[in-house]
Amino acid sequence: MQSKNSSVMLFKALGDETRYKIVSALLAGERCACEIPAIVRRAQPTVSLQLKYLLKAGILSSRRYGKNILYQLKSRDAARIMAVLGVKKIKAKAKC
Repeated sequence: MQSKNSSVMLFKALGDETRYKIVSALLAGERCACEIPAIVRRAQPTVSLQLKYLLKAGILSSRRYGKNILYQLKSRDAARIMAVLGVKKIKAKAKC
C-alpha cells in the first residue's frame, strides 16, 4: 500500500487527461516513446513532458532498446485504479 503522499501524487497524475491516456495506452503493455503521441493524439513535446512526470511519480518505468526508449506501467496501484474505473486497454498500433 502506498503512503498518503504517494497516493495523492498518483491521483494528481491520473487527473490530467494526457497522462490518463498515456497510462491507458500502457495498460496493454510496453510501448516505444515514438508510438505514444499518435496513440494519445498529442504533440510529441507534450507527451515527452507528461512521460517525465509519470516517471518521476513512479507510475512508469523506462528502458533503452537501441535508439528507442520503451515505457511500461510500473505502478500496480495505477493499474488497479484504471481497472476499477473500467478503463479499457488501448491496443492501437502505431509505427516509430
